[in-house]
Amino acid sequence: MKYQRQLQIAMERLDQSLARLRNLIKRGENKAAIRFMEEGELKDRYEELQNIISISSVGQLGARGTNQTGAF
Repeated sequence: MKYQRQLQIAMERLDQSLARLRNLIKRGENKAAIRFMEEGELKDRYEELQNIISISSVGQLGARGTNQTGAF
């Protein structure tokens, strides 16, 4: 459940950033839009989402690449 909640929050943040980007483009602020995508909030939101997905796809391996042990 925690993964789904984190993923949903990250998706909502990305959606908000895309709306801001749309507004910048709509107002003709192209330089600001490019900076927003390459260096700003949109880049940060995309990386946040990408990290959540990457971490979830690692699986159940421990630090050394071995299966985690259960109760001893």
